[in-house]
Amino acid sequence: MNAPRGTGGPSGIPAVDPLYADIRRSDPDRPAVLLDVREDDEFRDVRVPGSLFIPMSQIGRRLGEVPRDRPVLVLCAAGSRSQQVTALLLDDGRQDVGNVAGGIIAWERMGLEVKRGPVEPGEGRLSG
Repeated sequence: MNAPRGTGGPSGIPAVDPLYADIRRSDPDRPAVLLDVREDDEFRDVRVPGSLFIPMSQIGRRLGEVPRDRPVLVLCAAGSRSQQVTALLLDDGRQDVGNVAGGIIAWERMGLEVKRGPVEPGEGRLSG
């Protein structure tokens, strides 16, 4: 990440707050991918429009779907699972990654955009 960030705790996993993550998603030069690693039922309940959805239970076999040419910010419910997946991405040699601190709970508390209701075709996949 090319901006101030905290650490995800004693592990030193890069962390960003939800507002910064939302801003990075609209960067005109290198928009960040918001990777949602919650499970299917959680994604159906509430999700961030435009996010890439790969449940943590599937990330090992679907790691190739995570872009390498863009920053990746990982989101879960509260920040624990996303911290683990961020560590996995770092172990995979990726550098521009971060854990969205507080997860979708913090995202919603900050009043950032979410979507509820049935998941529409194509949701959870990257366009283009």
